[in-house]
Amino acid sequence: MELSLLDLVPVRVGQSTADALASSHELVRAADRLGFTRYWVAEHHNMPSVASTMPGAELMYLGQGTERIRLGSGGVMLPNHAPLAVAELFALLSAVYGDRVDLGIGRAPGTDPITSAAMRGHLGEGRMVDREGKTIDPVEQFPQHVIDTLSLMTPEGVRIPLHGGREHVLRATPAPVPGTQPLPWLLGSSGYSARLAAELGMPYVFANHFAAGATTAMKIYRDNFSQGAYGAEPRTFVTANAVVASTDEEARLRSEPFLLQMARLRTGGQMGPLRLVGADVRSVMTDQERMVAEELSTNWIIGDPKTAAAQLQELADRFEVDEIMIQPVTGSTEDEDLRADAARIQTLELLASELLR
Repeated sequence: MELSLLDLVPVRVGQSTADALASSHELVRAADRLGFTRYWVAEHHNMPSVASTMPGAELMYLGQGTERIRLGSGGVMLPNHAPLAVAELFALLSAVYGDRVDLGIGRAPGTDPITSAAMRGHLGEGRMVDREGKTIDPVEQFPQHVIDTLSLMTPEGVRIPLHGGREHVLRATPAPVPGTQPLPWLLGSSGYSARLAAELGMPYVFANHFAAGATTAMKIYRDNFSQGAYGAEPRTFVTANAVVASTDEEARLRSEPFLLQMARLRTGGQMGPLRLVGADVRSVMTDQERMVAEELSTNWIIGDPKTAAAQLQELADRFEVDEIMIQPVTGSTEDEDLRADAARIQTLELLASELLR
């Protein structure tokens, strides 16, 4: 089995954004050393516990000091951006990191509706319109924007017709060295993205770490896949939240700060930086949040190394994949270094000792 890593660059109590990014820098270098296949950062906005807002820009820093691990987005939320801006940023990443860049693309906004509108230029009375003055919804244009983004990173580029029978050829710059273009992945949590990925012949990832329905989505993708520029066969894996410690008891304690955050996201509770393990998180968790957290935890990988490894292998067997991307949701204690995430690194090390030997 191959293991990969998803990182939201979490911010815990007492940390600054700079501290959180420094911690994630240590995390990706540990993953590189341990033999993880890829490292992806997500795009989320207006969330106090998440520092990852611009994956492409962050990877310029986070990838420094790595040697072999693939670097990518999990993902770029394309409705928030112009296709050319995404294509140029990832072309630039390829110029720096060569043929180990992944461009994971998603359709969700990665935030609340008001912030999403602001991301698209809809502050106040501002709105995006077409030539006839009709409001444009980038979500509805998602399939074409995916095609445009990928085309802009090819040597052929996109041909734009002009008046008089002329055309303008547009390409992302800097031009990637042949063979080093970013590998695109379509991310999804429903049948919609599975079907689109199959139609476009793209690799596909199901967001199993927060959504149900992977079995159905995988079947849609595999049954409808059309071979193309990115391969003759379907290529896919799933994600999972993971907390691994020396004992099951410690792993469950370490899972509570992230479980509280997800419970509050589900129930509309007040969001803030991640609480610390132990008394800090338990002092603020309500009975309702405990119930939601307990329900959520049944779908997480939580336990000692052998238990967690067995759960990941069962997940891989169930979805017929040979790669799992984990999000290490391991909480920290008050005495741990703010700029080096020992707890999340421990999860990587313990899993690697069982599965990457």
